[in-house]
Amino acid sequence: MRVKTGYTRRRRHTKVIKATKGYRMTRHRLFKVAHEALLHAGQYAFAGRRRRKRDIRRLWIIRINAAVRQHGFSYSHFIKLMNDQKIAINRKMLAHLAAKEPKKFVSLFQKIVSKTTKKKK
Repeated sequence: MRVKTGYTRRRRHTKVIKATKGYRMTRHRLFKVAHEALLHAGQYAFAGRRRRKRDIRRLWIIRINAAVRQHGFSYSHFIKLMNDQKIAINRKMLAHLAAKEPKKFVSLFQKIVSKTTKKKK
């Protein structure tokens, strides 16, 4: 005897159709198309969560570089000086200082640069 999956199938389909609400054309209406769209959306979301971390780090580096270049240094040189002096401030904090609290960033920058000029003499 053949078993029809009426209730179970309808529940599964409803779940997918609800999840694809707002998708364009048949992607929110037809189960097969909606299910495929939902799978792809999941893949894009997974990749996007990783990409967001990269993008934010790039933004921090851009902000630090812009702040440091105003004083005639490059980002890479500044980071090297910090590492040489074993100053462990992460890029997120540096970018925050550069964007929101420039006076504190300048004082930190001058401390780092002054220590290296003293060593050279």
